[in-house]
Amino acid sequence: MTEASPGAAAPPVRVPSVSPALVAVPTRAVAPAGWEPEPAWSAPVQVQRAADLLVGRHLVVLTGAGLSTDSGIPDYRGPGARPRSPMTFAEFVSGPVARRRYWARSHVGWGRMRQADPNAGHRAVARLGADLVITQNVDGLHERAGTDPLVALHGRISEVVCLSCRTLTSRADLHERLTALNPGYFEAHADAAVNPDGDVELDDTDGFVVPDCEVCGGILKPHVVFFGENVEAPVVARCFAAVDALSPADGAVLVAGSSLAVMSGLRFVRRAARAGVPVVIVNRGWTRGDALADVRVQGGVADVLTTVADARR
Repeated sequence: MTEASPGAAAPPVRVPSVSPALVAVPTRAVAPAGWEPEPAWSAPVQVQRAADLLVGRHLVVLTGAGLSTDSGIPDYRGPGARPRSPMTFAEFVSGPVARRRYWARSHVGWGRMRQADPNAGHRAVARLGADLVITQNVDGLHERAGTDPLVALHGRISEVVCLSCRTLTSRADLHERLTALNPGYFEAHADAAVNPDGDVELDDTDGFVVPDCEVCGGILKPHVVFFGENVEAPVVARCFAAVDALSPADGAVLVAGSSLAVMSGLRFVRRAARAGVPVVIVNRGWTRGDALADVRVQGGVADVLTTVADARR
């Protein structure tokens, strides 16, 4: 990749086309009014039913934000979650004001998120011996827990991509650049409430300085999938292939800590259910896939996953 000459205009931003089969749709399903979990879902015997079903089977695991709450990262739709509207891709590329707002909030949030450690749930997932773990989380905690094989469906907040030349760089390096350009900003807002995306609730973003790509001068974006942006086709294909390789006789899908409110994760559960592959869902609160579950467990994700991992040893 040739470095742009001084004063040269940045290459145009590559705005990806939107494919309905791959897109992370900004509309999200919500729990029906008055929804309450079935009492049986919280019974201790339900955890044992989940463990018994999953022993000895090939396994695809799908995890969501509820898995990282014990690491101090809030979830999107669990009990007590604050209503919020994450920035869409269209808004991000609309102009410098939106990007300044995003990077100011994200600078503070990532400075705190990167200090989070994997919890017992992440460690249990790493012990499951799954054929594939698909995570909707961007926090990198599965990687740090040693989970393999792993697909980060929505990308990793620890990476930054240039929208023009597509160069990937480290978020840690960008954090140092942002700190140098905005001295004292992180410390001044260190108490702001953190969101699941790794940003914070913050309105004071005027004057925040955002650097450009050091290679070509293009726009920098976290290497994660925004609402309204495509999940990469090879990533989706790998996930579907893992689900399609499961059989009803000796395979299963385990959902942990996800409400399945967006189609990017729900489609894999639907695919398994249509093929007759057993589905186990563990979540604290409503999920969009409840009707598809062979076993539904209502409760703390880490404790249930630890029981399942112990049973599969």
